[in-house]
Amino acid sequence: MRLHRLIPTVIALGLTGCQTATDGLSTNAAPAEITGPAAGAIAGDMAGRFAEQAGSTTTPIKLHKDTSEFSVALEAALKGWGFAIVTDGKGAGAKDSTKPVELAYSIAAVDGQVLARLSTDAMSLGRAYSVSNGVATPASPLSLMKRN
Repeated sequence: MRLHRLIPTVIALGLTGCQTATDGLSTNAAPAEITGPAAGAIAGDMAGRFAEQAGSTTTPIKLHKDTSEFSVALEAALKGWGFAIVTDGKGAGAKDSTKPVELAYSIAAVDGQVLARLSTDAMSLGRAYSVSNGVATPASPLSLMKRN
């Protein structure tokens, strides 16, 4: 990767840490060029990194439901890691006394790459991906910011 293409990615990932899930980060539909397999690969990778950092799957995750391929793939990937998913007050854990952790996400095409971000009040994860022929591969290290 050329350095001039990496600098905007690093800056964008760094700036994503300036916003928390409660600061208005909302669920966005995946860009049009993200196909099912690429959306699934990105969601699977990000869900795995989230599970590593979360440490426990006992607290339900609240996702705002949308119909994008990334949203559907992310929900499935999180369930695959053992998380109970609550969507807009409905789903596993909705009647449980444990308050769900709100998980905000975004995915955007920037400079020929796809930037993906997952964020809770306690942490934010971000990573850039290259998408070619419907296949997504990580193009940057994982960006992690934890809050106390």
